[in-house]
Amino acid sequence: MKLTVVGCSPAWPNPGGAQSGYLVEADGTLLLDCGAGVLAKLRLRESWPHVDSIVISHWHLDHWGDLVPWVWGSMFRLGGDGWRPELWLPPGGIELLGAFGDRMGTPRMFWNAFQLVEYAEGEPFETVAGLTVTATEVPHYTLQTFAFRVTNGDKTLAYSGDSAPTDILAEVARDADLFICEATLVDGDSDGQPRGHLSADEAIAAFEASGAKRLLVTHRPDELDLPAGYERAYDGLELEV
Repeated sequence: MKLTVVGCSPAWPNPGGAQSGYLVEADGTLLLDCGAGVLAKLRLRESWPHVDSIVISHWHLDHWGDLVPWVWGSMFRLGGDGWRPELWLPPGGIELLGAFGDRMGTPRMFWNAFQLVEYAEGEPFETVAGLTVTATEVPHYTLQTFAFRVTNGDKTLAYSGDSAPTDILAEVARDADLFICEATLVDGDSDGQPRGHLSADEAIAAFEASGAKRLLVTHRPDELDLPAGYERAYDGLELEV
């Protein structure tokens, strides 16, 4: 299993950066989240991305916003052969995308570009990318949000999505080969009540509690340091899981 960090910025982009998008390659290709700038980065790899599956963690724009330009490119046939990736959405997501399409004046726009399907919490689902994904709800302000556990039967990757501190993260990443965990905040800082994000210390604590083999810290502003000895995501990073 191979991971490519397509984008890893927080809700505001780091200079020159894309927002959340993590490409997992095994027998097929799966994109975890598709935030602003991700489509442009993918198009540096090939004229139009032919990923098999996309999985969205929650409805903040930095995690799904580039689905919209993906639609426009597909509708105007820049997508070449009309390939439509499988798009896995949080519960209620199909209805929500229908409402977005109505507001944008093209009610079926997302159906034109993607094969829409919803996942359910705690129920593993098989993607056409050949990877099994399990979604677990995590606290993120008051918005329903999910962390993911992804496996090909040999290697396992865990992805926090966006999350406040919670023991759930350690369970999602339990003994995983790689834990991709966000750390948006200054240590000791709070982003409101209820909270929505982790500090670096909190991300490291979740990693240590999980028994995962490797931690990749992501969704972190460029202005914030990371404790020595820990690996930081950057756009274009490629690694074997």
